[in-house]
Amino acid sequence: MVVKWLREHVSAAAVLTLFRLYLGYEWVTAGWHKLTGGFDATGFLKGALSQASGEHPAVQSWWASFIEHVALPNVGFFNFLVPWGETLVGIALILGVFTTFSALMGAVMNFAFMFSGATSTNPQMVLLTVFLLVAGANAGKFGLDHWVLPYVRKYWQQFWNKRKGSRPHIAPVS
Repeated sequence: MVVKWLREHVSAAAVLTLFRLYLGYEWVTAGWHKLTGGFDATGFLKGALSQASGEHPAVQSWWASFIEHVALPNVGFFNFLVPWGETLVGIALILGVFTTFSALMGAVMNFAFMFSGATSTNPQMVLLTVFLLVAGANAGKFGLDHWVLPYVRKYWQQFWNKRKGSRPHIAPVS
């Protein structure tokens, strides 16, 4: 019942628009501060590693291993990825373009921060994002998705129909 309402009703789209705008604002401001104020993830990553030991670690060993062997050696990549990812996710959510994908990428970042031991507003952002993900296209109904998604679907269908027609037909094996 709730899922049907989230996915199909205009009233849900209006509520989801508020969620989308709030999340977009949070992401844009976080990303913009990092882009304009300088950002280096090294301290955050080392802080996460320090929380991976003890009787009740806040950071699980598998995530600490990822940080130690992937993130820290490639911190320059993450210094680029995090601020731009936050900013672009925020812009996309505010505009309501590729809303479901943008929300998913936001949730991935929220979970990465939580896996690293940072709580802050991440749980509330994940909770609101779940509603956007469950709603699917209805979350972007009052945004650019209203126009973009039909075009993408049409293009995608034409692309696959052309590919289908160009493949040789192989008879089923009896």
